[in-house]
Amino acid sequence: MAFLKKIDRYILKNFLVTFAALLIAFAAIAIVIDFTEKVNDFVNKKVSALQILQYFQNFIPYILALLFPIFIFVAVIFFTSKLANRSEIIAILSSGVSFKRFLRPYVFGAALISITLYVANHYIIPVANRNRIEFEEKYLWEKSYSKDDNFHMRIGPSEYIYMQSYNPESKTGYRFSYEKVQGTKLIQKITADRITYDSTKKEWKLFDAIARNNNGPLESMIAFPYVYKNFSFKPTDLIERREIKQMMTAPQLNAYIQKELDKGSENLNEYFIEKYRRTAAPFSAFVLSIIGACIASRKVRGGSGIHLAIGLMLSAAYIFLMQFSTTFSVKGNLHPLIAVWIPNIIFSFIAYLIYRRYSK
Repeated sequence: MAFLKKIDRYILKNFLVTFAALLIAFAAIAIVIDFTEKVNDFVNKKVSALQILQYFQNFIPYILALLFPIFIFVAVIFFTSKLANRSEIIAILSSGVSFKRFLRPYVFGAALISITLYVANHYIIPVANRNRIEFEEKYLWEKSYSKDDNFHMRIGPSEYIYMQSYNPESKTGYRFSYEKVQGTKLIQKITADRITYDSTKKEWKLFDAIARNNNGPLESMIAFPYVYKNFSFKPTDLIERREIKQMMTAPQLNAYIQKELDKGSENLNEYFIEKYRRTAAPFSAFVLSIIGACIASRKVRGGSGIHLAIGLMLSAAYIFLMQFSTTFSVKGNLHPLIAVWIPNIIFSFIAYLIYRRYSK
């Protein structure tokens, strides 16, 4: 770090120390709140102290990653405001250092934190999430939840199924139908009053089933008291488990998305959002660091309180914009990549305008 001068190292040290202090303080608060909410479950399920410690070891990365960029923003505003109030920034700029040069340690610090968050988002936090969710499924959650009643699902490029309802505990579905389509032509349809998964044979058992096959001018219909079928879906595919995207590392998530695309699955926006979010979140550290440094570099009446208030409002605006854009992608037609990067694009423009104003 030879290119970092003494003043750079001084600012960078304040940046990283303040950021680390915020992480530790918030982690402690989050643990206390979460433990208070779950203590009855821990006692009722007789969870050992070691298991609880292991749970919180995996819980901390999850909760901190949610607001990681915001911590950077608040940390920058907090210590920069202190420098401004002590007239240190005025002294630095008066010595001939340009405002652009003054921001160098902020960019460098944001880069260090962003790289750390990038690696954590793609490889470390998903592993922690897997351990955390497995613990919650075992000790905190009452049961697995199936998909909503009367659901349709595509299980292949030309295959569709329907169930009126599904019980994940008994692995049994009711009012089942299977359809195979070729172009616009229905070539096979199977209906059954009940369908159960046989874990030994790894096949589905259909009760009171009727199979209809359409072969051009010929059409056949066969009724079965019961029949075994090897469909291309498993019981796990019928369980609503939205947390699964949080449990996969980047290679696993990409492989899962490709597998679902090959299968012809639809409504994968949530998985694409998770994929793109893991990269967009670290980039936001640069944008928010520049905004925070510019805003807090001016000494104002009211001191750090005014700067922090502005910072919290901008943080809330960033989170609101992120939630709005991702929801619009999941529920609407906005592309996931655009939805995830909209907050960064808008705040990059804001950062440029603020930099132009404060650098004069």
